[in-house]
Amino acid sequence: MLKKLFSFVAVFALLSLACFALFLFYNKYASFSFPTMQHSVESKNGTYWVLKQHVEQLWGNVRVRNVTQKVTEKTNPTTKALERCPDTPPNLVGPLLVEFNVDRTMEHARKAANSFIQQGGRYKPKECIAQQKVAIIIPFRNRHEHLIHWLYYLHPILMRQQLDYCVYVINQDGEGVFNRAKLMNAGYMEALKEYDYECFVFSDIDLVPLDDRNLYRCFNNPRHLAVAMDKFNYHLPYNTYFGGVSSLSKEQYLKINGFPNTYWGWGGEDDDIYRRVIFRGMSISRPDSVTGKYKMIKHNRDKHNDPNPKNPGKLSHTQSTMDQDGINTLKYTVKDIKKDLLYTFITVDIEAPPS
Repeated sequence: MLKKLFSFVAVFALLSLACFALFLFYNKYASFSFPTMQHSVESKNGTYWVLKQHVEQLWGNVRVRNVTQKVTEKTNPTTKALERCPDTPPNLVGPLLVEFNVDRTMEHARKAANSFIQQGGRYKPKECIAQQKVAIIIPFRNRHEHLIHWLYYLHPILMRQQLDYCVYVINQDGEGVFNRAKLMNAGYMEALKEYDYECFVFSDIDLVPLDDRNLYRCFNNPRHLAVAMDKFNYHLPYNTYFGGVSSLSKEQYLKINGFPNTYWGWGGEDDDIYRRVIFRGMSISRPDSVTGKYKMIKHNRDKHNDPNPKNPGKLSHTQSTMDQDGINTLKYTVKDIKKDLLYTFITVDIEAPPS
C-alpha cells in the first residue's frame, strides 16, 4: 500500500512540474492555480485517469489565456497621449530666401506642401496638439499667379509653426468695385461653418514673410504681422498702419464688430480697423522689425480697385458707425465653393456697385 502511494505521489509531482514548465514557456504573464479535485484512487488505471484529466485542464487554461492576452493586446494598444505643442515651435529656421522671379506652377506648390496636407488646404500637426486653431483668410480676385507663390512659401512655414489651420481664398464674384474688408468678413463667416476656429489671420495675397518666427497665430491683443515690407524699405509707413497681414482672435474680432463693409475701392479700411481696436480699449501688438519683414510681389494696381476719394472722410466717423457697420450687418451670397488640395476657394457675391 505504501509503495503504491509513494508511486502515485512521485508521478503526480513529476507531472505537476511538467505542467508548471509549460505554463512558463507558453505564457510568462499567465496566472495559474491548481483546481481542487476530489477523486478516489483505487487502481493504477484510476490514478492515470485523474492525472491525465488534471494535465488537460491545466493545458487548456494556458491556451485560453494565451488567446485572451493576444486579443487584449490588439484591442487595447498602449498609445501615448499627445501633449500640447510648445510655445516656440522647434523646427523654425528663421530668415528665409524668397524669390518671385521663378516660373512656378501649382504642382510646385503641392510638392512644397508635402503629403501631410489635406483637401481644402487643411493641416494639423501629428506630433502634438496645436496651440490654436487658425483660419487663414485671403481676399482675392484675379491674382492666380500670386496665389501660387503664396501657397508655395506659406504652407511649409505654417506647418513648421505647428498650427491647426486651413487656407480660405475668398474670391469676389463679378467685375464690380473691390471691397477687401467685406470679403474678409465673409471669410470669417464661411470658415466658422467648417470648424471651431479660435484665431483668424487676414492676409493680402501678395505678401510673403521673410522669417518663419513671425507666428501666424493670435495674441493677447490684435496683432499686426506685416510691420516691415520691402515696399516701405522695411519700415512702418506710419505708426497706426494696420495693413497687409493681421491676426485677431474670435473674441477680439467680435469685440470690434468685425470689419467695415462700406469701404469700396482701395484705401481706408485698414485705418478704420485700427480705430475700432483702439475705441474698444485694446492696443496693437507687433513683432520686431527683423522678424516682421515681408516681401511683396510687384504688380500693377488691380482693375476695379482704384483709390476711392470718399473713403478717407469716413474715418472721422468710425466711433459712431462701427456698431452699425460690420459683421452684424454683413450681406453676401455664396456662389461656389471648391476644395483644392492646398486651399478652399469660395466665390461670393458681395453686392458690389459697378465700377
